[in-house]
Amino acid sequence: MRPGAPGSRTTRLELFYDLVFVFAFFTVTALTSQEPTGANLLRCLLVLGLLWWCWTGFAGLGNAVRADQGPLPLLGFLTVTATFLLALSMPGAFVDEPGGLNGPLVFAGCYFLVRACQLGVFGVLARGDPARWRQWTRLALLPVAATALLVASALLPHRVAADGTATVLQLTLWTLALLVEYVAGIRLGGTYWAVLSAGHWAERHALMVLIALGESIIALGVGPKFVTGLPLTWPVVIAAVFGIAVASVLWWAYFDTLALALEQALHASRDPVGRARLARDVYTYLHLPIIAGVIFFALGLKDLLAEVADPDTPTWGVPLGGFWVLVLWGGVGLYLLSLVACELRATRVLRWPPVLAVLALAALAPAGARVPEVGALALLALVCVVLAAVQTRSQGRRRRRVRRLALAQEEAVEEAQSRWRHEHL
Repeated sequence: MRPGAPGSRTTRLELFYDLVFVFAFFTVTALTSQEPTGANLLRCLLVLGLLWWCWTGFAGLGNAVRADQGPLPLLGFLTVTATFLLALSMPGAFVDEPGGLNGPLVFAGCYFLVRACQLGVFGVLARGDPARWRQWTRLALLPVAATALLVASALLPHRVAADGTATVLQLTLWTLALLVEYVAGIRLGGTYWAVLSAGHWAERHALMVLIALGESIIALGVGPKFVTGLPLTWPVVIAAVFGIAVASVLWWAYFDTLALALEQALHASRDPVGRARLARDVYTYLHLPIIAGVIFFALGLKDLLAEVADPDTPTWGVPLGGFWVLVLWGGVGLYLLSLVACELRATRVLRWPPVLAVLALAALAPAGARVPEVGALALLALVCVVLAAVQTRSQGRRRRRVRRLALAQEEAVEEAQSRWRHEHL
């Protein structure tokens, strides 16, 4: 295995790994839309949390070693297969459906396989250092404990309690599994957690945000029967424009300046421990609610165009209702507040426009619940577009400085690459 380097970037093989997460995110959305309840929304968050932890293992692996060198591609294909099976088992992750394999046990087994493969590589790297090896042995116990809790959630609840209590017990065991990985993993990690390449770490997480935004567009465009016969009407066209407008603003809010500023702050952190903590807080922790916000937004958009196009529904859709306003508008609000928290942690700068936009959405939520679906989406799009305009204008000098620095870095890298190619190719 070849170690990573401070200047390494995302490899094509890592992008191949991410393809399976496109399917996994789509499955999480489909799983939650089947039963729109608060309990199912919590199940969505729990599954997403464990799925995100699997993905962060891929990100850390690609940062520590070159994922496309030596035996790692073979290990990567194994873990991608396990991750795909993990995604396939998500619809039955909580309840074993009759026929076929036991869904909860398959989910637990695939989760353990993914985490074990990832930690196995770090174990190989730690063999020559007794202190790191002792630390690794403690970390290796965490997926064992988390998997044991998942297995217990599959076997115990319905044997020891009635339906309502069984559901609470099952969700409690899942929450404990999540806490074992997130809380104990970070506390035990200590100096074991290192970020060799700030550029690679920032790029991997930015690409995952992009994948999640792509999921929202897929959810908007692919609904039951829409691509198989429902008419393309003006309400459908207008709803599609509003949906793309919101998705575009979400892209702009992250990628226009914030992603560049976060990466620059990570590069500027020279202390290894300080850099690791910054990477952990901003990317591992605070990017999870960013992804969750986009998934909720995608969940709110799912089937919207199909319902608007259906001749049996009102022209502009049915009233959105309180639950779907919470999901659709709340997803956007969670996304924006997470961006604010990321920038505050990395640069100590508080952006007020996104906070005001979230407050505006909260004030308009009762009206959004009563108007038809297209009207609610139009209100959301209006708030988002105004936010983009105000934020871009208010950033002014700081936005130009961040983007100018990013462009200078890009040009310097391109010049170095061109010089190397001229000399060696």
